[in-house]
Parts: sequence; C-alpha cells; structure tokens
Amino acid sequence: MDESDFLEDVKGKGRKGETKNVSEGYARNYLIPNNLAVEATTGNMKNLEAQQKSKQKKADEELEAAQAYKEELEALTVEIKAKAGEGGRLFGAVSTKQIAETLKKMKKKVDKRKILLDDPIRSLGYTNVPIKIHQEVVATVKVHVVAE
Repeated sequence: MDESDFLEDVKGKGRKGETKNVSEGYARNYLIPNNLAVEATTGNMKNLEAQQKSKQKKADEELEAAQAYKEELEALTVEIKAKAGEGGRLFGAVSTKQIAETLKKMKKKVDKRKILLDDPIRSLGYTNVPIKIHQEVVATVKVHVVAE
C-alpha cells in the first residue's frame, strides 16, 4: 500500500485534499502520471497543508466581505415607482430585475438571480426582500413601492 495526497476528486477513491492508502501500482501507473495525486511525502504534506490554509483564509475573507456588504444593503431602502390603481394595487408587478436595476443605480451590484423573491411585488408599500449574497449570508432589503 502507498499513501497518496489527492490533487483532484477521483470517483470511488478519494476527494481533493485527502490522504489515502492506495495500491502502489494504482498510484504509480494511474494517479501520479495523470496528476490526480502525489506521493504523501513530508514535503508534499506541508504543501497540501499550506494550500488548505490559504484556501480557508480566502474563504474567511469572502465571508467577512459578504457580511459587510449585507450590512450596507440592509441600511438601504430601495424605492421603486410604479403605476397603481385604486386600493394600492399595481398595474403589473415589480420584478427582481427592477429591484436589481434600482440597486445598480444606487451603486450596489446584485445579480437578479440572487434576489429570493417568491412572487413579484403587486402592491404599494414596503416589502422585505431577501438577497443571497454568499452561501452563508442573506441580506434583507426594504423595497418601498410608491405610486408614480
């Protein structure tokens, strides 16, 4: 048996970043020549640890940036003008595209696919709209629909 550090996911054998025992022939004839794994030497183990620390640090920085952006977005009130009839009912609806465009005009970039609005807004007033900024961070933005 030979220990290998996996550089890529190998179905049924191991995931990227794992160290596993594999047969010597499999490692020598398939994994290593195809750059799917390297032999688990002390130097290779240290390189792998350094890569994982770097990856974790980058992920932590992205999460912090997402949380800061969440605070910025939650401090805003997005005002959208729409034509409305009696009783505050809109002629049409306010969609995620309109919300994203209004945010863009406010110098806040948000992908309309990240706006988690189940149904378009169909009435005047305030609506809390969740926006997924990061895998773990969801901001709630106040959208105020006013009559034109």
